[in-house]
Amino acid sequence: MNKIPLGQSDLRVTPICLGTMTFGEQVDEATAHAILDRSLERGVDFIDTAEMYAVPARAETFGATETIIGRWLRQRPGAREKIVLATKVAGPSRGMPWVRAGQGLTAADIQASCEGSLRRLQTEVIDLYQIHWPERHVPAFGAMYYEPAKERSQTSLHEQLEALGRLVQAGKVRAIGLSNETPYGVHEFVRLAEQHGLPRVATVQNPYCLVNRSYENGLDETCHRLGVSLLAYSPLGFGLLTGKYDASGTSGPEAPAQARIARYESVRQQRWGRPDALAAARRYNRLAREHGLTPTQMALAFCYTQWRVASTIIGVTSLAQLDEDLDAWGTTLTPELLAAIDAIRWESRDPAI
Repeated sequence: MNKIPLGQSDLRVTPICLGTMTFGEQVDEATAHAILDRSLERGVDFIDTAEMYAVPARAETFGATETIIGRWLRQRPGAREKIVLATKVAGPSRGMPWVRAGQGLTAADIQASCEGSLRRLQTEVIDLYQIHWPERHVPAFGAMYYEPAKERSQTSLHEQLEALGRLVQAGKVRAIGLSNETPYGVHEFVRLAEQHGLPRVATVQNPYCLVNRSYENGLDETCHRLGVSLLAYSPLGFGLLTGKYDASGTSGPEAPAQARIARYESVRQQRWGRPDALAAARRYNRLAREHGLTPTQMALAFCYTQWRVASTIIGVTSLAQLDEDLDAWGTTLTPELLAAIDAIRWESRDPAI
């Protein structure tokens, strides 16, 4: 895998990124360390985490994932120099008072969160520091529409950007990014950076997969023209695109007992648990098999080969899953298969938006 640049920053990463939100919940520390070791051995040098992880978010596991990664780095001399490490500051609470009280995301909040992440990760610098979700009201995590009446924003984008700029100036952060953002948000952060001489966002981390291609509805042009790189998360649609739910009932996924979508009711109630998302996923999975591919191979190859995607974030709970996802690298999709994929999208649209 050749390294690719992130936006206009000096960061260069592998086109596959290891996502870690299961570490500390589904994945114990020993297994997490083994996954990190294997990932690095196989050439993946990009690791993404967040202060609020593990997921699903609970007060008891807040910061657990960063802590596990920090202990791995301490126990592996030289590993820190080999990886690009990304983490995120949580946005307003969204019902998680243990993360942050109130509705804003102030400069003090950003500073305190960064210091906490640095301590847990046992590092002096975060390579890519991202705002996990916008401070303002936006359609995300299953919501479809922007509703002005729900706006409760208390902190300007300029104040947030200035706070991130101070972290960069202090040498605690190398580059900055956004997550779960809209075309407006990306454009405004770039405009403010250019107008005021502040750090330019290098990346946006948004969902992108066969059952959620909403990124293509305008945000792709925004990022292309502004030089902002997409980090695609949930490329397997929270497991829907692996085929493991294909034999379940028609009303929703009846998953293996240890699968996230089965263990956590909150996940089922969001975009990934919708019956129409499962129905669309089954169509894609059947199409993959008809073309001699596993559902996982086709879903990942779709992201791996997209011009829109800089790096695809894969989340795994075992070494076997990691190897399967990495082995899918190099899989190509014929023009005929891509046309068939688009035909399904035309009929199903983006059911997991």
